[in-house]
Amino acid sequence: MRVLLLATAAFLSLSAASPARADQRFEAVLEGHAILPANTLVQPPADAPADAWVAGKFAGPGNRRVDAVGSIPGTTGPAPNGRPTGLNFPFQGQALQGFSGIKPVSGEPGAYWVLTDNGFGNKRNSPDALLMVHKIRPDFRTGQVTVERTIFLSDPERRVPFRIAHEGTERRYLTGSDFDIESIQPIAGGFWIGDEFGPFLIQVDAEGRVQRVVETVVDGRAIRSPDHPDLSIPASPASGVAFESQRSGGYEGMAASPDGSRLYALLEKPLLTPQGQPEGAFLRILEFDTARAAWTGRNMRLRLAEGATAIGDFNMIDDRRALVIERDDAEGDPARACAPGQQPPACFHAPARVKRISLVDLGDVDGEGFVRKIGHIDLMAIRDPEGVARQRGDVGPDAPRDRFTFPFFTIENVAMVDADHIIVGNDNNLPFSAGRHLTRADDNELILLRVPEFLRAR
Repeated sequence: MRVLLLATAAFLSLSAASPARADQRFEAVLEGHAILPANTLVQPPADAPADAWVAGKFAGPGNRRVDAVGSIPGTTGPAPNGRPTGLNFPFQGQALQGFSGIKPVSGEPGAYWVLTDNGFGNKRNSPDALLMVHKIRPDFRTGQVTVERTIFLSDPERRVPFRIAHEGTERRYLTGSDFDIESIQPIAGGFWIGDEFGPFLIQVDAEGRVQRVVETVVDGRAIRSPDHPDLSIPASPASGVAFESQRSGGYEGMAASPDGSRLYALLEKPLLTPQGQPEGAFLRILEFDTARAAWTGRNMRLRLAEGATAIGDFNMIDDRRALVIERDDAEGDPARACAPGQQPPACFHAPARVKRISLVDLGDVDGEGFVRKIGHIDLMAIRDPEGVARQRGDVGPDAPRDRFTFPFFTIENVAMVDADHIIVGNDNNLPFSAGRHLTRADDNELILLRVPEFLRAR
């Protein structure tokens, strides 16, 4: 253990000695494509409250209750730029959608842990969406994804220090009104999970039962988002509410050191200044000591790529290098962008531009705390010489058949598979995203990319 701890400390020494090098672009080749259909549902546990048997009752206009299953059409947003997704809600059961965080299952090649995030996008509209972890197995030969196990998160031991949606029940299943879970790291006997509402770190056991909830501390001060349970709307409209983490800007990514002694929790968006402005075009990486279940006080910075607004996932590939998804807030093929005078749903109002995976070096940190970017791959220009893609969606009329794009609003899953391959997946924001097709809800897609030069770059 002492050797492992020393190795961890060594790779994170704040070394400014390495000269700056260009962020090189590497090619990615599509070698597998597996699809879990959008309208895939799972039944809640038998002892779940009746409220959980229909999900999405509050996800419609004004978050007003609508009990009739399938009575509200899904759209990508309001007129004039919104497009229908062809999938109606509320759902009879729980939607399996929204994979946000992935990690290979130890000792089971081909299997992965994934998260279903908060549900329908925010605290107000997701009190009937149960929080889940799944073990999945994509079969890249058939293109199918098998869900082998689902773990529902709960708080029967009352470890969550604030009132939850199912407070008065025995098992106390957690919902998207309690947490917005976005990142995951398996540990012996359970998982560490990153949340966006606090933002919090949550430790759960192998059955999904909460063991502890940890507040965020940066530079010696508590950091909260506008959805933190301690905050409330003031009585006077002239009064402000102090918060530093942006809404939906918490722990979208969370990597772990190879020995498991450290977590590196990466905020999705920049922290805010007291004036309400982003502190810069960079994100904080906060170090957490798993043995003490406490923040170490060390934090690093990740400079966002030009045009990127957020990150989607963060996983180590060795003792110092890590994969990070960087993205903009757009979706759809740029060749189908709306021309002057054209309106959705015939076109994409704001098509995807920046969807990439960066390779960063946490062991090479400059004097300002910025980690070095080694290189990246462009998810909007994946090579597909063998025609592996199982669906290409609504692309431009002149789109080359040997190119494949991943044009989703949120791409929130990346992990190394072996020395030559990575796996990448989207969060389909069911039923509100349509980035593959103009008027069809996105599926959960998982792609296997061959990137040997990228993974060997230093």
